[in-house]
Amino acid sequence: MTQPVTQPWYQRTLRWAQTNLTEKDPARYDADWWREHWRRTRVQGVIVNAGGIVAYYPSKFELQHRAEFLGDRDLYGEIVELAKEDGLTVLARMDSNRAHQPLYDAHPDWFAVDAAGNPHRAGELYVACVTGPYYREFLTGILEEIIERTAPDGITDNSWSGLGRDTICYCPNCRDSFGQDLPIGVDWADPVYRQWIRWSYDRRLAVWDLNNEVTRRAGGPDCLWIGMNGGEVVAQSKRLRDDVEICKRASIFMLDSQWRHDESGFQANSDSGKRLHGLLGWDTLIPESTAMYDAGTPTFRLGSKSAPEARMWAVEGFAGGIQPWWHHIGSVHEDRRQYATAEPLFRWHEENDKYLVNRQPVATVGLLWSQRSVDFHGKADPETTSWLPYRGWVDALVRARIPYLPVHEVDQRFAVIVVPNVGVLTDEQCVALREYVDGGGRLVVTGESSLYDEWGDRRDDFALADLLGVHHQGKSLEAGKVDWETYAAHTYLRIEDRVIADGFDDTDVLPFGGQLEVVAASGAAVTYVPPFPIYPPEKSWMSEPRTDVPVVVLGEQTAYLAADLDRMYAQYHHPDHGRLLANLVRWAARDDIPLQVEGAGVLDCQVYRKDGALVLHLVNLDQGGAWRGRLEELTPAGPLTVRIRGTGDQARFLVAGGEAEVKTDDGWITVEVARIADHEVVVVTERE
Repeated sequence: MTQPVTQPWYQRTLRWAQTNLTEKDPARYDADWWREHWRRTRVQGVIVNAGGIVAYYPSKFELQHRAEFLGDRDLYGEIVELAKEDGLTVLARMDSNRAHQPLYDAHPDWFAVDAAGNPHRAGELYVACVTGPYYREFLTGILEEIIERTAPDGITDNSWSGLGRDTICYCPNCRDSFGQDLPIGVDWADPVYRQWIRWSYDRRLAVWDLNNEVTRRAGGPDCLWIGMNGGEVVAQSKRLRDDVEICKRASIFMLDSQWRHDESGFQANSDSGKRLHGLLGWDTLIPESTAMYDAGTPTFRLGSKSAPEARMWAVEGFAGGIQPWWHHIGSVHEDRRQYATAEPLFRWHEENDKYLVNRQPVATVGLLWSQRSVDFHGKADPETTSWLPYRGWVDALVRARIPYLPVHEVDQRFAVIVVPNVGVLTDEQCVALREYVDGGGRLVVTGESSLYDEWGDRRDDFALADLLGVHHQGKSLEAGKVDWETYAAHTYLRIEDRVIADGFDDTDVLPFGGQLEVVAASGAAVTYVPPFPIYPPEKSWMSEPRTDVPVVVLGEQTAYLAADLDRMYAQYHHPDHGRLLANLVRWAARDDIPLQVEGAGVLDCQVYRKDGALVLHLVNLDQGGAWRGRLEELTPAGPLTVRIRGTGDQARFLVAGGEAEVKTDDGWITVEVARIADHEVVVVTERE
């Protein structure tokens, strides 16, 4: 897509390249080869190592460590000059939160220390404190120097936020800035530690604001400093990065989320894109650093990631509104397979980018997330408490082919909002949810949602108790010892109301095995069957086949789920758990879901509007290695029958190519899709 030159770089640079230099690269960098690779892969911007931990130019700051093989060379400046000759956007890359021994010896007061005054170290390097002169004076001087030397379009930093939330710095700078005695240690029950958490977020935002003030003053209003950030809320929380406030400041979001994690799958990338666009707006670009090297568990920095693995991560990003950015470690590789992966992806993106950016999603289901709840409800174990319930809903909605959007604030445009164990809901959020229901919206709420105030202190009851028709009884039923003899997780759910029993025609009970919030309610659509022996088989019968313990409580516009099926579905993917979650959403939505897909397979489906067109992404997750390990080959899915609510009488396939036959009926468009290898994008328009 050709963009007007009047647009600033951060609105028009869609495809990015990064060769992350090592200290050996000044002696072996082949500029001609990499320049040709930029051209082959159709990139519009490059990210070039400049300074911070390691300088790739002859800095006037003697204590900024120069690359071991740099000598007097200015490798950074040479690459920038070539990139500018090719008309590319240039970002100078920093990696700035650590330093070598000489700098520490000269300025020990710039670095983070523990309660005994010992410096925090990462290997041989010393970790700088974000409140001290290292960030305020030393790094800002380096930013100015880089801009003066080469006038990059902006500067980015992939390690900018210092220590994480589990490590407290006790340096004099922190003691003075915090304004009271620092917390003794990590203690979520300590009000001082909780205040320190919020103060620490603010200190990172102060770094962001200061760096942007420096770069804009030195390089002009569009010379931005952009810290790289991760895509998952828990990871951002642990690094004390406030996504909401960062997105308020970001004209472009440099997403450093390089590979699929086994526990979350490829669909996590699309979810990250949608979540961030919900904060940034859909006109803001989100380039993502996708590793061409063999990142994962374990990681091999100089090996090549399999092409199917890298492709699937990238196309899920495209489905969520993310732009491509290839990333190699080092400039010379004996495993050269990694060089072939980006070109077909980037060429396809160039050919079709007008449908891939600045579009509006079509979804009627919102999935609420809260970074504050991750902190003050999740506390020491946010993965289990907060992230797994959220991800369970992501996986269930994907499996059910229900388009959804992550939401941080209550939005009346959704037919349904799901609240997945968001334990911390502020009084203001609870008011907004009540107003949402008063306005006709429907809620699906799970677990401990609204049971805690903004600081994580437990309320006497759910703040939404009357709205949901349930009252918490102050305890949870948790599976006890699990072994073949006792198996305390041998519990079940009994379906009492068939209105949410789609797909369960031949059963009255469903397996459970998880945690249950004990609530009081006037009735229940699903009830609890307590544990009974699993062994010996002669004893494996329900001694108490029916109770009045509520599991699902349905109101006129609300559904409350006391069982942690969302958490369990993320962990085990039991099909009954995912189906019941999807059934609750379909019941609440009253069929107000704009997409229907028939045919076998697991698909992540996203629908957008762009300039009068409907743009449907279908990502094939029905792959042999899509949920664990490295993906070695692509397993095609199809045929599929796709029905989209909307208007249009012509369609074409952006991946397979060619036109598609369109049928219209009562506000629905039907398109047949014969085969999907990794993904397909269907564009539906009106004939001119």
